[in-house]
Amino acid sequence: MPVDLGKLLKPREFCELIGISYRTFKRWVSEGRIHVVRTPTGRIRVSYSEVERILWENPEVKDTRATIYARVSSNDQKSDLERQVQHLTQYCSVKGYRVIDILSDIASGLKTNRRGLHKLFN
Repeated sequence: MPVDLGKLLKPREFCELIGISYRTFKRWVSEGRIHVVRTPTGRIRVSYSEVERILWENPEVKDTRATIYARVSSNDQKSDLERQVQHLTQYCSVKGYRVIDILSDIASGLKTNRRGLHKLFN
């Protein structure tokens, strides 16, 4: 049966998404907790559906709430700010976190009187 290579992750990518070490990944593979696919060249890949399966089996992750905070230094970097927010939103989605707020600032990292940062701390 042909495998959709577009939906396969490298082991390190899988580890980053799940939040485990490569050593834990290898142990889980040997224990049969993760199903892997071998490419014709012998490399190991993990289906994206495995990420979803593992995250949904972990009940602590389901109810995790997250607030996203992004910052850039100037108005010229507004597109970078949007890209940061998009990346962090995707990350939370993959991890199964429920995003409750998105905060952002356009200010120097040296300034401590940033509205979004203060709201995050409060």
